[in-house]
Amino acid sequence: MPPAAPLFRPDLLARYDAHGPRYTSYPTAVQFSDSFDPAHYREAAKNTSASADLSLYFHIPFCDTVCFYCGCNKIATKNRAHARPYLDRMKRELALQAALFEPSRPVTQLHWGGGTPTFLSHDEMTELMSATREHFDLVDDERAEYSIEVDPREASAETVALLRELGFNRLSLGVQDFDERVQQAVNRIQPREMTETVLNAARENGFRSVSVDLIYGLPHQSVDSFSRTLDAIIELKPDRVSVFGYAHMPTLFKMQRQIDESALPSPAVRLAILERVIARMSEAGYVYIGLDHFALPGDELARALEAGTLQRNFQGYSTHADCDLIGIGASSIGKVGDVYAQNARELDGYASAIDAGELAIARGVRLSADDTLRRDVIMRLMCGGELRFDDIAMKHGIAFPAAFADELARLAPMADDGLIDLARDAIRVLPAGRMLVRNVASIFDRYLGQASLRRFSRTI
Repeated sequence: MPPAAPLFRPDLLARYDAHGPRYTSYPTAVQFSDSFDPAHYREAAKNTSASADLSLYFHIPFCDTVCFYCGCNKIATKNRAHARPYLDRMKRELALQAALFEPSRPVTQLHWGGGTPTFLSHDEMTELMSATREHFDLVDDERAEYSIEVDPREASAETVALLRELGFNRLSLGVQDFDERVQQAVNRIQPREMTETVLNAARENGFRSVSVDLIYGLPHQSVDSFSRTLDAIIELKPDRVSVFGYAHMPTLFKMQRQIDESALPSPAVRLAILERVIARMSEAGYVYIGLDHFALPGDELARALEAGTLQRNFQGYSTHADCDLIGIGASSIGKVGDVYAQNARELDGYASAIDAGELAIARGVRLSADDTLRRDVIMRLMCGGELRFDDIAMKHGIAFPAAFADELARLAPMADDGLIDLARDAIRVLPAGRMLVRNVASIFDRYLGQASLRRFSRTI
């Protein structure tokens, strides 16, 4: 049997490295309009299927300390009293949102992100989950995919036990790098023991999946230093590992100006680190899911990839399809019916809307028929790595080769380079193209010429 084709092709990765969307949605948030308002959202909610599952996302923006690399919408404060008015408003928002949907619709997916969700006290977290259960039908543990982002510096073993009691069955742990020099440069001091304590507590309390986030491209990183972090993570054996490439965009994220650009690894070193990541994770038995994600073979993501049911949403890769996603909290994004809707990003704008008894939606977009078609095309490539023309024709009533003749012509160089197989009846992403699937998908994005690519991270 011939050896498997390599994922890592440094010549192609260097050639195709460019700025581009991650496609957690299509159209991307760049296309959201300020003219979209709560009335548009209520209309979309009224027209959605009463039998479809629901997904809830809660954004808790507070952080005790700020990590210099972070591009999330966050508020750095040590004053825990800020949580109380925000919690009260999220509870009122829950009631406003619940009134728009059939009460019997089950919530099969739920996620708390941030910021640092565990900035909330134990009592406050209990209160928020109780309010959620009051307004929505949360399913039993076997059907639930309820996850929370946890900062090991903010969570004890007791916190983890409480989260499991509240109904969470998946944890995502931020690590980034165990190297002390790197941690100091990005203002995130987190000894391995902290991470190990939380991970072990998750296993002891029956969490079904634990994910760890790493970042390559941070100040002072080298192939050898990041290899030591990889070895430590592999020894801890989380179910999933995400290894993100750091996007240094100080004009967009002011806190990144605290990072010494001269200490960032060169493009060649970044590529060498990525090569080591692919090699070590593969040797350790992890399955490459896509983009930056790896999972053990028994994990749900790996099984979904194998079964062809992998999905993608604002939390990344997922196993749940066709959910209406309701966003709760400042800057949260939802997807309901044929619209995407985002709450006010700033705390004052969010508070003003909720205090007035109105939804906090400040911007969004209603998908056209062309948007829906292209979203389907892009998500099939991003999640399954294959696009069969007959499937698109059957679902959307179009002849794919005629409708996308220009895009197919633009894909030809990628086929020549071995990124894809451009067949008469299908597009298939080849191993060398899997790490560059964003580039492949972007060919079908009709908005990229209208937006500055510099607003997006680099594809590698």
